[in-house]
Amino acid sequence: MKNRLAIGYLLRASISSFVAGCQVTNIDLPRFGALVRVPLDSEHQTYGLIYDIHIDDDGLVRQLATADTISEDIVADNRLHRNVPLEISLLAVGFRHDDQISHLSPPRPPLSLDMIYLCGDQEICDFTTAGQFGYFRHILRATDTAYEELLAAHLKQAQLAHKSIGDLDWINQATQELIILLRDDYSTLMNVLAAIRDIE
Repeated sequence: MKNRLAIGYLLRASISSFVAGCQVTNIDLPRFGALVRVPLDSEHQTYGLIYDIHIDDDGLVRQLATADTISEDIVADNRLHRNVPLEISLLAVGFRHDDQISHLSPPRPPLSLDMIYLCGDQEICDFTTAGQFGYFRHILRATDTAYEELLAAHLKQAQLAHKSIGDLDWINQATQELIILLRDDYSTLMNVLAAIRDIE
């Protein structure tokens, strides 16, 4: 599979989630809700959704933040020439074995320093149309994130990818599947549908 856009390296991982480090100069590349993949070996790729982007402080930043004014040169130097700690948290939502995509948990977690790649439109369409939206269950079980917002952000980006290939009905199918999945949890369903309405 052709590698598209590398956004960082893996720091730590489990079967259900993983965390990558990214250069602050690439901060416009990883977006909340974006689909990424991590090659495990020549036959396997793990897919994940970005559910958090975290920027830590350090001693120098704390000192600068207490200054009366900070020049643009100092801000630029801090962002471009120092290793600002930027972490991307990802929810594992499936994997690919050869050409077969599964929405089950991956067979093993990625390894430290594996490269993280942002998925392009065709990859997003391939992943989101494999099976019957089975990856939604991973998102709905993610208790450590605002999954309504994560769903809305993902659906917005996936909808744009599907529109780019002329598939205008995908978002309706996805919404209907969420209604079925959440039919016994009215309050969660209303929260999810309210978030989805905001993407249109």
